[in-house]
This record gives sequence, structure tokens and C-alpha cells, in this order.
Amino acid sequence: MFDPLQNSLLGALVADAVSMPVHWYYDTNALDRDYGKITGYMAPKNPHPDSILWRSHYTPRNQKADILHDQAQYWGQRGIHYHQFLPAGDNTLNFLLAIQLYRSTVRAGRYDPDAWLELYAQLMRTPNWHHDTYVEEYHRAFFDRLAQGKSLRSCGIDDLHIGGLTPVPALLAAFDALDESELEHDVELVRKHVALTHQNVRVDVAAEALTRMLHAVAEGTDLRLAIEQHGLHWVKRGQLVFWSELDDRLVVGRHLTPACYLPDSFGAALFLAWKYANDFSAGVLANARCGGDNCHRGAVVGSLLGAANSIPEDWLRHLQSLERLRCDTLEPVFTD
Repeated sequence: MFDPLQNSLLGALVADAVSMPVHWYYDTNALDRDYGKITGYMAPKNPHPDSILWRSHYTPRNQKADILHDQAQYWGQRGIHYHQFLPAGDNTLNFLLAIQLYRSTVRAGRYDPDAWLELYAQLMRTPNWHHDTYVEEYHRAFFDRLAQGKSLRSCGIDDLHIGGLTPVPALLAAFDALDESELEHDVELVRKHVALTHQNVRVDVAAEALTRMLHAVAEGTDLRLAIEQHGLHWVKRGQLVFWSELDDRLVVGRHLTPACYLPDSFGAALFLAWKYANDFSAGVLANARCGGDNCHRGAVVGSLLGAANSIPEDWLRHLQSLERLRCDTLEPVFTD
């Protein structure tokens, strides 16, 4: 049976995994040179020509802040791919955390923000829990504040990156699995959860809007109409109609930034979901091909398209995280 909110989480995971090898490519000529026309999952390659790891630094104050582990050796080097050790079809760090949020909420039978923060801290400080090389700024800031003695509830920062939206489909899917999904209930808890790490009004408003869009689609509203009704802060119908006649890279690259910063990144994701409203595969592939922060845009593009459409079996068959979603195994799930 097709379940839109469950499908929204699967769609987000697929969109992230498709984008993973070309994540944060801003030179689309280099993207095409290195990966050709993307048609499915691929493994990442070194060197990554747009990598900023050569100028990225993180030194933990103490053991409480050690979240890079053996990946720390690659920071400060040129050409290092952010996800260099992930196989084709795997998910990036924020989405692995979203999976754990889904599993832990379903297993507990309720959402508990303090239990989640404890699990988050445990996972991030466990060597080899994941194999991602890059760890976003908000994680680094969170654990630096934790190392200074702040409580888990006090470690979130003012961060306006679209990566803050990655937990939204997972939390909605968990509420749905527990038969506790109701619009205003979900909106309230999604906003509170996102604020644990992203204390930014634009992220808050976008998280609420995405929640309302996904609920509207789940209740039978046409995806394009849901985006038009709840996305007015970011896109207008006239813009969407006009942009849909242009090359995607012209829209997400010139009219809207391909980078991670809200509000443009959310508008870019809504544009791609609107344009490809009836074609899941075309939408997630278009998102990947636009480069920039396509992985985290994928939380929006993939979840909206997944809620509105069946996901072709091939995407799910080769999705590395499908087994991780099981809630009948011991907590937590560690990557291989």
C-alpha cells in the first residue's frame, strides 16, 4: 500500500544517495567531465575539484568534541572528496542521523528530544559509526559548545543551511508509523526538533512549510498546488511556470543559488519538485545534476516527489540504507 509520508523518507534518502558523488560541485562543467550524464547511483571519485576541505579546520577541545576521528587526517588537504569512502547508493551523514531519528522514535513509541540528543552525542563520538569525511559546521559547533560544558539542550547554533531540514521527512514518517501523525502536532514537534541544532528563523519557517506541504500531499492535494499554497515565501506560481521552460542549471545557478544557504536553497528545491512533480526519477536526477548542495536540497526534492509518486523499484533495490531503516534490530545501527 502506498503511504505518502513513509515514501517521503525513502524519497529523501534516494535523492541524497544520487547526489552524493557530485555533492558541492559548483563547476557543472567539471561535474559533467567527472561523472558524465548521471542516470543512477555512483561512487565518489578523488580529486574533488571544488572541495574546501583544504581550508577547513576543526580541533576538538577535548574528548567530548572528538567527532572527526580517523577522518581528521584528510582535513586541510586539497582535492579530497567530502564522501570519499561511501559506496554507490549510500547516504551522507545528516541522512544517516535522520534514519536513526526515525528508528529510535519508532522503537521508543514516542518522540523524546532528550533521548535523541543523548543518542546523537553517542553516535557522533563513536569511531567508525559512519564513514563520511565531511562533518557540517553545525555539528562542529554543537560539540564544541558541549565540550565547553553546555547542556545538550543548549548546544544548537544560529545556522541557516538547508541541511537543517534533513530530519523533517524522518520525523514525519516516524509519527506516521506510530499512528500519531496530525498536522499541528507534527508542525510543533518538527519545529522544536530542528531548533535543537538550527536556531534560525528561516530554517524554522522552511521546516514548517515542508511539513505542511508533505501533509497536504499525503491528504490528496496535488504536489504543485501544495507547493504554491505553502511556498509563497520562496516561490510564486508565475516564477515557477517561467523557470520550468528554462534549463535547470540556469535557474539553480543564476536565478537561485545552488549553495546551501536559505532562503534561496529552499526555493531551488521547491522549483525542482514543482517542475518534476509527476516524475520522481527525473526530479532527483535533475537535482543531482544541478550540483551545489544537492544532497541537502534532496531532503526537500526527494521527500516531496516521494510523497506524490511511487518510487521505481531500482532506486530502492540499490539503496544502501534500506536495511538501516528496520526497527526490529538493536539500537543503534552501525555502518559496515
